[in-house]
Amino acid sequence: MSLALQTPPTGAVARVLGAAYRRLAETCEPLAVRVDDPDAGMGQLGVTARDMTSDQNVLDAFVAAEARRIQDRYGVAPRRHVAASRALHDYTWSIGLLMSGAWYLERRVPRIRPEDVRLDLDAGAYGIAPGDDVRCLPGDPLAASPGTVTVPHEEALRAELRTAVADHMRPVLDAVGPAVRRGPRALWGMVADDLVSGIWYLGRTLGREEHAVQAATELLPAPVPPYPAGAAFRYLTDAGGGRCPTRTRAGCCLYYTIRPDEACLTCPRTSDAERVRRSGPE
Repeated sequence: MSLALQTPPTGAVARVLGAAYRRLAETCEPLAVRVDDPDAGMGQLGVTARDMTSDQNVLDAFVAAEARRIQDRYGVAPRRHVAASRALHDYTWSIGLLMSGAWYLERRVPRIRPEDVRLDLDAGAYGIAPGDDVRCLPGDPLAASPGTVTVPHEEALRAELRTAVADHMRPVLDAVGPAVRRGPRALWGMVADDLVSGIWYLGRTLGREEHAVQAATELLPAPVPPYPAGAAFRYLTDAGGGRCPTRTRAGCCLYYTIRPDEACLTCPRTSDAERVRRSGPE
């Protein structure tokens, strides 16, 4: 016997997504995201990511704010393309994790638009206005909500996540790419890396690293346009016989230019011996 789904009350999707984003922010310490109350509307702090894609002054402020943070944190004055790369990496990882985290934890894929994201340039934080555009599986309590689209199976939901992240990032890359001084393949390589890295980090934080590695591998089993690389995890063995997952990034966030002796664990410049020693995602 099948049961008809009752239509959830107006605003239910935004409230559920807001709760998911808050859970992610509480779980993942590096995720500096403030979630707006869906009933109160979007906050007034800062400019939106959409502004960054259409206003050169906002883009310049976005890059300059990151340059100041690097100077304050590391005592290094970065070149503009380095600051732009670091700012883009942080943005891509953070916004990608909001979408991939909701998918990983709740089997839902929110469609986040650049206009839904506020930039707090001084704090290096983001604000997110939960929307009502979400993809889910049949039987989900939100399936009957306005704005919800159901897809038939898990692979279709994974495809929706790949598309949602790509659709969000495309105008951002078009805007920030010239400042980063990288071509499309390198830029989309960063997006693929940060999408995989976010899921990996979340799983590790929850004590579910192996599960997260498998989930990220199923999401990007190989290059899937526009992503030029798959998750491509491999396992290393330490001196005690323990195994740890690792991968090599397809792109580069240029952190090594700030701290030459402290390259990211998954940087192509890092040896497998160093990966074994440190054994964990960046």
